[in-house]
Amino acid sequence: MIIIPMVGKSSRFFKAGFTRPKYELLVNGETVFSRAVRSFEHYFKTDHFRFLVRNDYEAPQFVEAAVKALGISDYSIVVFEADTLGQADTVYQGLKDIDSPSPLYIFNIDTFRPDFRKPEWVEQCDGYLEVFRHGGSHWSFVEPGEDNAVLRTTEKVRISDLCSDGLYYFKNKLDFDRIFRQAFETQDTAQGEYYIAPLYNNLIQQGQVIKYELVPIEDVIFCGTPDEYAQLLDDPRVQ
Repeated sequence: MIIIPMVGKSSRFFKAGFTRPKYELLVNGETVFSRAVRSFEHYFKTDHFRFLVRNDYEAPQFVEAAVKALGISDYSIVVFEADTLGQADTVYQGLKDIDSPSPLYIFNIDTFRPDFRKPEWVEQCDGYLEVFRHGGSHWSFVEPGEDNAVLRTTEKVRISDLCSDGLYYFKNKLDFDRIFRQAFETQDTAQGEYYIAPLYNNLIQQGQVIKYELVPIEDVIFCGTPDEYAQLLDDPRVQ
């Protein structure tokens, strides 16, 4: 299952003068939403897609129309009536009706990963993060071990140059539920929000295998801030 959480408020864009949510903005004739979701175009006919949306700006209707236009065969839309406590909480709430050990791929609505493919080795691990090498401290980070093993993850604490691009895999949805509840019970948050990357630490401590997939930064296209959006309009990768 591929999960696209999009319950954020687009507050930085509205403060910058935009009048519609970030995912509706056009990038050379195509919405941010469609470009982000087309990262998984290879799986439009095989995987179930679940979209987690707000109940404002006619988001459910927008997503329904966009998904049909993209040609996704199997999908569901979960509508949120209230804010959540971060992306991990959004995913947890949005999958409450699923009580099976389904694999999860979670991705941002404001990042593009053209021509994404699942790793051939994905069945050999209990979870993985996709990362790229970059500077700064505003990312989720991975401490690497041998054979692409993840020893530790952090949120906005720089422990390496391996930065998460927002793509997270969990082999078992029930594992995700369990470690999120553990984080919630212990109030293991970063800046008051529950992020996904730190959840892997519980699995690592329990002896489960977490890997990272290193991709070139050129293969990751960001559109999370007004400045990134403005720069993207002249980016040859989205022409």
